[in-house]
Amino acid sequence: MPRKKVTEVSGNGGIKRKRAGGKKKEREFSSDDEFDDFEEQENTKKPGKPAAKSGLQPVTVPDDIKEKIKLDLPKVKGQLLIFGATNWDLIGRKEVPKAQAAFRNLGQNLWGPHRYGCLNDVQVSSVVSGPCAAHSLLITTEGKLWSWGRNEKGQLGHGDTKRLEAPKLIEALADEVVVAAACGRNHTLALTEGGTAYSFGENKLGQLGQGNQTDAVLSPAPIQYNGQPLVKVACGAEFSMVVDCKGNLYSFGCPEYGQLGHNSDGKFIARAQRIEFDCETIARRVTIFIEKSKDGQVTPVPNVVVRDVACGGNHTLILDSQKRVFSWGFGGYGRLGHTEQKDEMVPRLVKLFDFPGRGASQIYTGYQCSFAVNEMGGLFFWGVTNTSRESTMYPKAVQDLCGWKVRSLACGKSSIVIAADDSTISWGPSPTFGELGYGDNKAKSSTTAQEVKSLDGVYAEQVVMGYAHSLVIARQDTPQEQEKLKKLPEYNPRTL
Repeated sequence: MPRKKVTEVSGNGGIKRKRAGGKKKEREFSSDDEFDDFEEQENTKKPGKPAAKSGLQPVTVPDDIKEKIKLDLPKVKGQLLIFGATNWDLIGRKEVPKAQAAFRNLGQNLWGPHRYGCLNDVQVSSVVSGPCAAHSLLITTEGKLWSWGRNEKGQLGHGDTKRLEAPKLIEALADEVVVAAACGRNHTLALTEGGTAYSFGENKLGQLGQGNQTDAVLSPAPIQYNGQPLVKVACGAEFSMVVDCKGNLYSFGCPEYGQLGHNSDGKFIARAQRIEFDCETIARRVTIFIEKSKDGQVTPVPNVVVRDVACGGNHTLILDSQKRVFSWGFGGYGRLGHTEQKDEMVPRLVKLFDFPGRGASQIYTGYQCSFAVNEMGGLFFWGVTNTSRESTMYPKAVQDLCGWKVRSLACGKSSIVIAADDSTISWGPSPTFGELGYGDNKAKSSTTAQEVKSLDGVYAEQVVMGYAHSLVIARQDTPQEQEKLKKLPEYNPRTL
């Protein structure tokens, strides 16, 4: 039967897509039944089916015009601290799946910052997780990639599906110098100094960019791409983005809300009126960038050279060489910053940062929200962290942090952690699992920005959040800083 494109409302017996006030249901990490239903639905697809698109070939650039680059590791170095939920199989779920039942009581909520006992002598230059990830990565100052956490789909890259309580070196990449990485819900990307991207983990929706859809890839393999060297990688829940050294953006994975930026949500009606998605299984360039006026007029924006990319659960933000911000994907709760809740199928300019002297210098995403720091150092927020409160439909200055110089920011499912000046600041609505870092017997949540007193005297070089855990790289350059870190408790997780 030929594929039939889904329109908003098809005829009798067709499918009506209802939208209540623009808030259609997004696949939530925490909804177990929905998550399992989706997995079941996806399992009926034939795994290993190659890309069915005619004429879509992997990006290839002749060797003689391909640039040779050597990317630098981040200049940061320090010790890793962790706080929040460490029961990796339970994070974002009502109960542990049967297959993982033996691990049910492994891992605890760490209410304040802890050092990993096994990492006392490891100098860390970067740490990675994501707002829908229950696994984490760290990159050492030598460019070695370590991973730990949930591993049901092989997203840790160790060739198996065993959950890991503490960081362990990924042997398959031991000969590479890894400079950056990204975590999706169940998949991982790693970028080497020569500009090659490796991917591993779940690949049901093509999110690994390896040219097929399979259940899981347990060891790192290069993505299907032979273009200019890559310089940035980012992961959403079930999709991925990469940027090359010329500032071109490529995407692959699930197109459900338009988050791939190819002017389509990939929906088609399969047999028995069931909706399926035409996933992108190889890196495809994002070519259209637009601006919309108040009366809905669409104008193409030329000369977009991408400098940074950040992915939420189902939306994407980029920062270009002219300090402009574009956003697209799932529009619920105003996370795109366009004053409406419509999904955007191609990158759309966020107007607020398109003025001389008011451009953006940093971008960040949470699960359902977005952040940008402008040239003057002001922090802006839009979207929602607490769905029971009002959404912020366009970028608004975070008044609590006026005058603070934001160095690093991270947002998990609903909590936020920021490294600014000499302080670490966090806030988030209940329920929390310790990811705010306030300490035992202290407040468990906060609706306003609070300094994390348990990190007084600790200089946070970088902060990162997973779904419900926080990671900090703490500077240890002076004897005083080393002494302060030694006083923090050590976390040595139990193992089976």
